[in-house]
Amino acid sequence: MAAVDLSAHPGHLARRLQQAHHLLWTTMVSEETTSPQFAVLNVLVAEPGLDQRTVGERVGLDRSTIAEVVSRLGRRGLLDKVRDPRDGRRSVLRLTDDGLRVHRRLTVRTARMNQVFLAPLSGEEQALFLGLIRRVADAAEGLRNPGSPGEPLVRN
Repeated sequence: MAAVDLSAHPGHLARRLQQAHHLLWTTMVSEETTSPQFAVLNVLVAEPGLDQRTVGERVGLDRSTIAEVVSRLGRRGLLDKVRDPRDGRRSVLRLTDDGLRVHRRLTVRTARMNQVFLAPLSGEEQALFLGLIRRVADAAEGLRNPGSPGEPLVRN
């Protein structure tokens, strides 16, 4: 049996892309705040007072992962879990002043990192690339959440 050409395997390329992103993130953005943690901070800047489940949905993290991310951010003093003033039975997430400062600082760094990350592509190619990977990622959500909008890709 002959070896397969992994350069034609999207999963292999996605893993390599993730490795490159991780390297750039840790060298250009932060060694202590991960990309998923930044995504949570970012969602809470855009939509303060969301519950943990909704934040997880917004950033594409499963329940156990979002629980761990929120726990780590809470231990670092970047967010607080507080009772919802409109519904005392549920908790919502709020960024602390430190959380807002970290988000502000990392936002500038992520913009620079993204420029370096996408530098091999022209502006038009960057837009096309982002649109295509967004479309694939959105379609893949249907595999994990069959009840979500859009048709699931795999049927049993």
